[in-house]
Amino acid sequence: MSSETRPHVAVPLLARLAGVAVTAAALVAAGGVAAVAAPAADPAPTKGPCAYTPTPDEPAARPVPLPPDPRRTPDRGTVRVTLRTNQGPIGLTLDREQAPCTVQSFLHLTRHRFYDRTPCHRLTAYPTLKVLQCGDPSGTGEGGPGYRYRDELPTDLPPAPTDPTGVRRLYARGTLAMANAGPDTNGSQFFLVQSDSALRPNYTVFGQIDAAGLATLDRIAAGGIAATPEDPAPVDGAPALPVEICRAKRGR
Repeated sequence: MSSETRPHVAVPLLARLAGVAVTAAALVAAGGVAAVAAPAADPAPTKGPCAYTPTPDEPAARPVPLPPDPRRTPDRGTVRVTLRTNQGPIGLTLDREQAPCTVQSFLHLTRHRFYDRTPCHRLTAYPTLKVLQCGDPSGTGEGGPGYRYRDELPTDLPPAPTDPTGVRRLYARGTLAMANAGPDTNGSQFFLVQSDSALRPNYTVFGQIDAAGLATLDRIAAGGIAATPEDPAPVDGAPALPVEICRAKRGR
């Protein structure tokens, strides 16, 4: 997210910004003449409408291939995914109509067990931003799947009642959304909204959290945020109750 986004953005965020690695190597040709290799080509995105793009400067935190990208991305219906965590189950209903490329990527990562045995590394407790962020196997907040893809931003979120400027929108309790590090940098990190939050509508919404999942989130939030020597009463940081996604699986 941007600074506003990083839930202050500080929130959600961190899908990795993609960069192109350019290498120049001196090769010795016959006769002892030095030649310079041509710059490496930009990584090719997948050929479907989602255009999942490799991020060589931001390698995958855990090996995973690029998602399938059929010419006709499924864009109807919902899909159930359950995050079985050490703090309790979190049931998700993914909405293909809202964000078909995002749902396709999330299911791909779930299928390849990318989210299994990964921590939820960030909990926020600002007055207007209360979310749990997950999806980085490295647990640092900087890991991703080695690819990025475009935003599928919501257009129907109501104005946040806590923002008199009307700029921020209401990401309601129970919302499932993608974290990012700027426009079109979605990867694997996502956030779960525990209480109504105010954010600029810069984060793709792709589903909802069920009642059991909200109960799990409430329990995690009640545990607070882990204190540090620098901040004995933080409002943004690692959950005091460590949270691990033991298994993410399609279905209940």
